[in-house]
Amino acid sequence: MLPAMTGRVLVIDVVGLVPALLGPRLAEFAADGWQRACRPVFPAVTCTAQASMLTGLLPEGHGVVGNGWYFHDLSEVLFWRQSNRLVQGSKVWETARLSRPDLRVAKMFWWFNMYSSADIAVTPRPEYPADGRKIPGIYTQPYELRERLERRLGPFPLFKFWGPAADIDATRWITDACLDVLEHDEPDLMLAYLPHLDYVLQREGPDHALVQEHARQVDTEAGRLIDAARERDMEVLVVSEYGIGPVSRVVFPNRVLREAGWLGVLWQASVGETLDAGASRAFAVCDHQVAHVYVARPDDVPAVAALFDGLPGVRRVLCGAERAAAGLEHARAGQVVLESEPDAWFAYPYWLDDGRAPDFAPTVDIHRKPGYDPAELFLDPAIRHPKLRIASRLVRKKLGFRTLLDVIPLDPTPVAGSHGHVPDDEGLWPVAIGSAGLRPPRDERPSLTAVHDVILDGLGVDPG
Repeated sequence: MLPAMTGRVLVIDVVGLVPALLGPRLAEFAADGWQRACRPVFPAVTCTAQASMLTGLLPEGHGVVGNGWYFHDLSEVLFWRQSNRLVQGSKVWETARLSRPDLRVAKMFWWFNMYSSADIAVTPRPEYPADGRKIPGIYTQPYELRERLERRLGPFPLFKFWGPAADIDATRWITDACLDVLEHDEPDLMLAYLPHLDYVLQREGPDHALVQEHARQVDTEAGRLIDAARERDMEVLVVSEYGIGPVSRVVFPNRVLREAGWLGVLWQASVGETLDAGASRAFAVCDHQVAHVYVARPDDVPAVAALFDGLPGVRRVLCGAERAAAGLEHARAGQVVLESEPDAWFAYPYWLDDGRAPDFAPTVDIHRKPGYDPAELFLDPAIRHPKLRIASRLVRKKLGFRTLLDVIPLDPTPVAGSHGHVPDDEGLWPVAIGSAGLRPPRDERPSLTAVHDVILDGLGVDPG
C-alpha cells in the first residue's frame, strides 16, 4: 500500500536523462520509489514534450508541434516563443484548481512561461538595447521576484545557459532560484528545469568520456532539490523530455527544396540571403530530427513528399493519414513532416554558398534563425583566436558600436548528439521517477503524456 500523499509535488525536469545517466542521488531516489521508461511524444523536442506532460495531450490537442513553427498569419518562422497562451488545452494546475482553487504554482524555467496562470514564474528574458547589445535578464511573475533573486544570486548567467560557453553554472543558478522560491513562497506545485545534460549530449555525443561526469554534476543539483522537497513533505517526480542518441549525418531539407525550385530567398546586400517563407511554394522548419515542410498549395503536397522519399538520412515522410496517426493533425504542423534516421538530423541552412549566408548565421541568434541551430554550441574552429575575437567584439559593444559576435561555425557537422525521432531503443526513452508517495502510471511503458495524471494524482485530484 502506498503512503498517504501530501498534496504537494515538486517536478524536476532533467533534460536528456535516461537510465544509463542516473547519478548516485537519482539512482538512490529511484530505488526508494519507482521508475518508468516513457514512450516519447513526437516530435521528441523540448516544447512539445513539456506541453504534453502539462496537458496530457498530443500536439494535435495542445498545438505545440515543435520548438518553433510557421506562423501563417505573419508569414514568419518563429522559435522559442514564451507566451503561455500558445499552449492550447487545460494545464495540469488549471485542472487541479477546479478541486483546489487555492493551489499555489511555481513554474521555474519551463517554456511558455510568460502570462500563464501560474502564481510564480521565472524564465530567461534578455534585454536588447537599441545599440545591439544583449544583456542577460529574466522575466518573473510577480515582477518583484526578479529583484529578490538577482540580489541573492546575482544576474542570471545567460551565456552559460546556451551557446559555446554553456555549462553547469546556469543549471546551478536555476536550482538556487528554485530553492529560494521553495523557502519564501511555499508553492504546492513546483516545476523545475535542469537543462545542462541537454547541451553536453548534443555537443559531445552520448558516448563521450566526460558525459558521466556531467551527469553527476546535474545529479548533485537534482539531489539538492529532492532534499529541500523532503524537508517540506513534498512528493517528488523526476522526468525527462527525451533521450539523446549519437549522430553522424546532417540532412539539409531546405537546400533540397531550393535546388528543386520550391524555396524562395530574399537577397539584401547588408544582410545576405534570408528565407522568403511567404513567397516559397515549400520550405522546411528544421527542429533536431524532425522537419515540418510547409507547402503553400495543397496540390503540391504529393510532389514535395516524393522529393524526400528515399533521401539518405530520412526515415519517414508523413503526410495525410500518416501525419494524423503521428498526432500532428494541427494547423501549425507542416503539410509534410520528416523524421530522420537515428544517426541523422536536419539542419536549417537554405543558402547554397556560404559567402551569401545571412549575417546572423555565424552568431547565437535563436529568434532570427528559421530553424534550430545546435552549431551555436560551438566556436568556429577556423577562427585562430576565438577568445580574442569575442573580447574585441564585446569591447566594441560596450563602447556603443554595433557589431556582430560572429564566432559560430557555418558547418554543423561537429554536432554529435540529437533527438526528435522516436527511438526503437527504449534506453533512449525519457524516464519518470517518482517518490514512494506518488502513484506510478498503470502502464509499464506509459506515454510521456501520463506525467500529467501522475502530477494531478499527487496533488490529490482524481485524474478521472
